[in-house]
Amino acid sequence: MNIFRICGDFMHLASIMILLFKIRSRRNCSGISLNSQMLYVLVFVTRYLDLFNFDLFMSFNKFYNWTMKIIFISTSVYIVYLMKFVQPICATYKKEADDKLPVLYLIVPCAVFAMIFIEFYEIQEYLWTFSIYLEAVAILPQLMVVHEYAKDQGGFVENLTSHYVFTLGGYRFMYILNWIYRVFTEKHYRSWYVWIAGLIQTIIYCDFFFYYLKALQTGTKTRLPF
Repeated sequence: MNIFRICGDFMHLASIMILLFKIRSRRNCSGISLNSQMLYVLVFVTRYLDLFNFDLFMSFNKFYNWTMKIIFISTSVYIVYLMKFVQPICATYKKEADDKLPVLYLIVPCAVFAMIFIEFYEIQEYLWTFSIYLEAVAILPQLMVVHEYAKDQGGFVENLTSHYVFTLGGYRFMYILNWIYRVFTEKHYRSWYVWIAGLIQTIIYCDFFFYYLKALQTGTKTRLPF
């Protein structure tokens, strides 16, 4: 574990906390994609199949990873619960904006790619590989909802929503730095499928990063073209 990995994990955690703060404090989920949140639940559940391999005498690194897995799964499920069942939050969810990209259009190709581009054939390895590919594109419904929200607001994105998307994308960028660091410090470290998926995921964020950083520089709200 290195500083880039730790920073990435805490940026990921920060993005979740920002989203929860927005939903709980504002009592609404406008500008947030339920489809993306459900995809993240699927990502974490299929990736962390070793969650129940708990050992009281595990090392600090293993305990850290186990704790993060619990946090990511539980918070993601909680966010979905809030958006789907809790009033008045669920009443502010705009399904028509979220359904412009059906989730099956993302899940099915990732499931197929995981069968083709995989290190070795085993059910746990397949589900882990599937989760890597799915995470790369799980943000797409969210970005589409953000653009739809911005259209109704003169192009502007709510600050908490823009902070959430930026920190979520920033976590993946920090992981890329983590991989680069490991290449130079760990002998024989190679993970091409993970690297390519992570690079694609970061590229997807680039457009939003540009407008977010531009707004940060000028001290204004993030404004997207529409």
